[in-house]
Amino acid sequence: MNVSVSLASGEPIYQQIKEQIKRQILSGELRDGEPLPSIRQLAGDLRISVITTKRAYDELEQEGLVASVAGKGTFVTEKNKEAIREVKFKRLEEQVKSVIAESRSLGLGKKDVIELFELLYGEANE
Repeated sequence: MNVSVSLASGEPIYQQIKEQIKRQILSGELRDGEPLPSIRQLAGDLRISVITTKRAYDELEQEGLVASVAGKGTFVTEKNKEAIREVKFKRLEEQVKSVIAESRSLGLGKKDVIELFELLYGEANE
């Protein structure tokens, strides 16, 4: 697992950690059942507070992407397929909203966008 933080980014450190781990899980770089570094180990490696690392892990657990097992550590959940699908679906929704806004700014109607989508979707399947 590769995680780095930037104190100059303006994004909270726990959020940086969470997003990097989430991205690695969603991309398949971190697989089901794979252990994450201990909270203390990651905090030491990044030279940050254990509390900050714990917050990132807690939020990942709340999203269903990791699970903590007392005395054993934190693992990528083996049952995270639905959670991953939901996160990806939410990202897709945001992208579609962006396309709709851009289409409206260009004066395109719903019919034009649907025709374009159908054309491009057909090409992607070939």
